[in-house]
Amino acid sequence: MAAEDQFRQSMAGVLASSPVDTAGAAMLQAHHRDLGDVDHVNVEEYGLTTQKIFRNASVPVLYEQALQREKGSYMTSTGALITRSGAKTGRSPKDKRIVEEPSTKEDVWWGPVNIKLDEASFLINRERAIDYLNTRDQLYVFDGYAGWDPVYRIKIRVVCERAYHALFMHDMLIRPTREELADFGEPDYIIYNAGAFPANRFTKGMTSSTSVAIHLGRREMVILGTLY
Repeated sequence: MAAEDQFRQSMAGVLASSPVDTAGAAMLQAHHRDLGDVDHVNVEEYGLTTQKIFRNASVPVLYEQALQREKGSYMTSTGALITRSGAKTGRSPKDKRIVEEPSTKEDVWWGPVNIKLDEASFLINRERAIDYLNTRDQLYVFDGYAGWDPVYRIKIRVVCERAYHALFMHDMLIRPTREELADFGEPDYIIYNAGAFPANRFTKGMTSSTSVAIHLGRREMVILGTLY
C-alpha cells in the first residue's frame, strides 16, 4: 500500500472512531485550508532560494509529507507519527554553544553548560546551513509564538527540511490564528534547522559534527548534524 493511501485509510479510521461531531471536524478542516499548505513567505532575505515553501502547513499535510518523503516514517493504529532521527537519538548537550558577543556577554553564566562560541564560527555554521537548505527542493517554515501573553511573547520562525520537525514546532510553539499569521511580519528569532548536514569538526569551537548554536545578538539559532 502506498504511503499516502495508508495515511488516508488510517486517518479515516481515527476520524470514524472519534467522538468529535462532523460539524466541528468540518470547521477544523476549513481552518487548516484557510491557513494554507503552500503559503508565501519571504525567505530570500536570509539567503534562502528554495521556491517551494510549506508555511504553517496543517497536520494532515505534514503527516502526508513525512510518509511520502521521509524514510522510516510510519503511522500507528492510534494515529501517532513514528519517525527516525538518524544517528542522534537524544540531545547533544556538549555540542550546544552560545555566541559571546557584546550585547549579552555579561548576562550569560559561562561555564560547562553555557559554552562560548566566537562569532566567526557561528557565521561559518550559518553559511553552511543556508547552503545546505538551498539544495533542498522544498522547505517547511513554521511561524509561532513563545509565550502566551501578547505583551511578552516573542515571534519565532523555524526553517527546516523535514516535515516532522515542522510538526514538532507546531506542537511546541503557540500557533497563530489566521489573522495573526497574516500580520506576523518579521520574527524576533529565527531557527535554521539543517540537521541532516554536519558541522565541520575543524571549525573553531566544534567538538563533533553536531552543533546547536544561538547568537542572541543576531537573534538566530543554527542546528547542524542532528535530526533529533
